[in-house]
Amino acid sequence: MTQAGENGIDPAATVVTPTAEAAELQTRINALREELMALNERMKAIFAAPQRSPSR
Repeated sequence: MTQAGENGIDPAATVVTPTAEAAELQTRINALREELMALNERMKAIFAAPQRSPSR
């Protein structure tokens, strides 16, 4: 039996699991960036609204 097998360590899982987790995190980061950009656009519209209103 190999050293890895004796220790119960699966070298493939050692690489694949973090890689899959990194991909999931990157996907979440991209989604959060899009949400932040949308929020920023809404905030700009809210702050600009009073400036567009006619003065009384």
